[in-house]
Amino acid sequence: MADLKNEIEKRRTFAIISHPDAGKTTLTEKFLLYGGAINLAGSVKGKATARHAVSDWMEIEKERGISVTSSVLQFNYDNYCINILDTPGHQDFSEDTYRTLMAADSAVMVIDASKGVEAQTRKLFKVCVMRNIPIFTFINKMDREARDTFELLDEIEKELGIATCPINWPIGSGKDFKGVYDRNTQMVTTFSDTQRGTKEGETKEISIDDSNLADIIGESFAATVQDEVELLDGASAEFDMELVSTGKLSPVFFGSALTNFGVEIFLKYFLQMTSSPLPRNSNIGPINPFGSDFSAFVFKIQANMNKAHRDRIAFMRICSGKFEAGMEVTHIQGGNKKLRLSQPQQLMAQERKMVEEAYAGDIIGVFDPGIFSIGDTLCAGSDKFEFEGIPTFAPEHFARVRQMDTMKRKQFVKGISQIAQEGAIQIFQEYNTGMEEIIVGVVGVLQFDVLKYRLENEYNVEIRMENLPYEHIRWIANKEVDLDKIVGTSDMKKIKDLKGNPLLLFVNSWSIGMTLDRNKGLELSEFGRD
Repeated sequence: MADLKNEIEKRRTFAIISHPDAGKTTLTEKFLLYGGAINLAGSVKGKATARHAVSDWMEIEKERGISVTSSVLQFNYDNYCINILDTPGHQDFSEDTYRTLMAADSAVMVIDASKGVEAQTRKLFKVCVMRNIPIFTFINKMDREARDTFELLDEIEKELGIATCPINWPIGSGKDFKGVYDRNTQMVTTFSDTQRGTKEGETKEISIDDSNLADIIGESFAATVQDEVELLDGASAEFDMELVSTGKLSPVFFGSALTNFGVEIFLKYFLQMTSSPLPRNSNIGPINPFGSDFSAFVFKIQANMNKAHRDRIAFMRICSGKFEAGMEVTHIQGGNKKLRLSQPQQLMAQERKMVEEAYAGDIIGVFDPGIFSIGDTLCAGSDKFEFEGIPTFAPEHFARVRQMDTMKRKQFVKGISQIAQEGAIQIFQEYNTGMEEIIVGVVGVLQFDVLKYRLENEYNVEIRMENLPYEHIRWIANKEVDLDKIVGTSDMKKIKDLKGNPLLLFVNSWSIGMTLDRNKGLELSEFGRD
């Protein structure tokens, strides 16, 4: 048992979130570099010959230079075993980010020092707040001209409604970025420029009270940092670990992922301030991660990660105990069916390695023969329970999808159904028809491009999409209602999901109210049900 306890205590599982282009993928790579997991950081964008970011593996991501799916990366650093969940930055993929945050114990929010809080940061941040998870802020790109530091902190507090506590403080920005001052140790760390993609680089530490500081960073910078620190000590929130752990106070760090300024300092503090895996709620109460019985839930399903294999991988967050390859588990949502999890693997983007064992906090991928759904619970031991479910986002964009070649009907239905099981799209049928007419709903329009791309490249099926004007979807909460008898508005459409649940689509929100007025007793819900 001592082994189990030690292994679980070493685990740290966090998600990295940001607006596109804030430098999230570069920061992820630098963490891996420090952990010795990779030897050379790749460039996310750049010439066709450049290495792609190690966490972006889907072809469409490489072409566009954006992350559209969440990657899972594991590495060891300083006797910790770290699981990073790298999330898509683009708002069209916020649903994938939400599910990923369900599997994380904390989040690192990356903010561009010249842009501050951007639209997507707000949306993702709200997701973190819903979960009350600790949020750590890394203000990146200090090697470029940055906005006033006090202004940036003020904006985070106002826009996101969270108090901030800078753990370190930047000295200058852009070409004049001299380093950071550590408020805890009262030391200034200065940096020499590093070679791109390496972790080496001269760092020197000097006390803020040292008379030589002005010689090293310049008189005006030495005077400014001393003034700012004095102001900061009087104005900023006190560091309070309890507030951090409930997501009400965000520790803030400054640096540059591209040049490695401040990245390792941040990583070391982050590991000290975060906790090992926490209990997770279930229908029989919180499940203790240090319990000896294995339990996990599926938070992501991804098909065709490897073109040679044409397989489906279910990603699971282990919530308690120890996983051993070949162990028998109970699949709760599969009717308490017993099964062996085959080909368990941990991933480094698309690099896979088979695993013999894994512990609470770890993320593993297992082969999915088509039996798992997002949110499913797996457990070993005598207790049978379900972890809290993962809500489905209501789609906001809809299109009618048809395959071009009628002979490829089978591949089309298989492809679109498998992609829907991954949770990226939702599929519906016209009311009173079969699968001939498929309507696809997505949270963000870019998902349509991904669907088209993947059907062509993975299933060899060309499709034609016709955008529909609907923007609102409602599930019918009271099942006894006869869909034929519902009196709607001219812009309402009746559809059903793949489980046969009836739904209504509307162009305008006022039509929803009108339909409720015309059908006494009708109950409509924004969330789907299983």
